[in-house]
Amino acid sequence: MPSVENPLQRRHFLAGMAVVAVAGTIGLNDAGAAAAADGRWTGALTQNGWPVLDQAPKTVRVQGSAATMTVVAGDVAVILEHVARRFHYEIESLAAGQIAGYRTDRAVATPTASNYLSGTAIAIRPDLFPPGAEGLFPFQVAVVRDILADCDGVVRWGGDDKTAAAQGHFQIDVRPGDPALHRVAAAVSGLAGLMPDPNAPDRLRRSRQLAARQATR
Repeated sequence: MPSVENPLQRRHFLAGMAVVAVAGTIGLNDAGAAAAADGRWTGALTQNGWPVLDQAPKTVRVQGSAATMTVVAGDVAVILEHVARRFHYEIESLAAGQIAGYRTDRAVATPTASNYLSGTAIAIRPDLFPPGAEGLFPFQVAVVRDILADCDGVVRWGGDDKTAAAQGHFQIDVRPGDPALHRVAAAVSGLAGLMPDPNAPDRLRRSRQLAARQATR
């Protein structure tokens, strides 16, 4: 179970748990119906089934960098920090202000952009990787695929969005309370400082299998 570090985080955590039963009855993509005609997100849940927050959650620093991100505390923060940390070390160094996380503006260009409202998504270098742009080289995409394999389906990459690909976007792709969330957080916690080879046969196989699985959604 995610740690709850203060009363505010506890309130957010309990709110997330309260919507598990509701979120479990809808598909992750069904939440797109919460986007109004004017592009404003009107739902109480974001596209991935997490509750919209009325106050900023936790700000965490990406290990080895000056970059920070504001995301839900506990397992969500652990997993997204792992994504950002590997991006920093293996794709492009990140500086302060180069990761966008939680926001309150309900104007969204796509349903997946609503996930910033719940503190369950980050946009790495949105200036360099805007929606629709392909800023990553193939070897960098291979690293992204390997990072996603670490996360075993719990994280979805914006580069796989068929309508508005955003290569800097990473989001939690399971609902609150999903057991995979805690399992993956525990697994990636032990990977700090490691520099895996994305081209190792077993890792390459895992990343390709996950990419094929996520491409069907």
